[in-house]
Amino acid sequence: MNRELINEELRQGKRKSAKPMLWVSMISMVMFFAGLTSAYVVSMNREDWVTFDLPQAFYISTVLILLSSASLFISQQLLKKDDLQKSLAFLILTFVLGTGFVWYQYVGFNELKAVGLYFTGPESTVSTSFIIGITFMHVLHLIAGVIVLFVVIYNHFKKKYSSADMLGFELGAIFWHFVDVLWIYLFFFFYFIR
Repeated sequence: MNRELINEELRQGKRKSAKPMLWVSMISMVMFFAGLTSAYVVSMNREDWVTFDLPQAFYISTVLILLSSASLFISQQLLKKDDLQKSLAFLILTFVLGTGFVWYQYVGFNELKAVGLYFTGPESTVSTSFIIGITFMHVLHLIAGVIVLFVVIYNHFKKKYSSADMLGFELGAIFWHFVDVLWIYLFFFFYFIR
């Protein structure tokens, strides 16, 4: 009896602290990217600043990440109705779309290189170093999101989630939507601020 009570208290403690800890980490990520984009704006006054169009692959990746957020939202709604099979299918779709996003970011980096814009080296410019560096940092965060999605898929497959117990799913969804919104911010930032 005492053991069950202790386990329940630990579960409740985890539930109360998990989301606030995630929010604190996301706020620190916002500050990190705010600092990078602020440095970008300040550096625009340099004489060697070069403007360029965003790679077409970044447009495709933006569509993919928006679709991934939509499919994750649908998956969560289905889980709330305990439709586990359809929820898992949409969760896997989210994973595939997220992986597609990472791929098209890579294609976008190659598009920049193809037109002579490099991250480092004698042919690099401050502006391309910024856009590639900031985008790469976002991709690292998104790869973490893909790993989180993989864990959520694994737990979902093992039937660890239901309408009564969605904490792990919710945490993964919050993080995924966060990195999606972060990319939308970065995309529009680079699109409008050149």
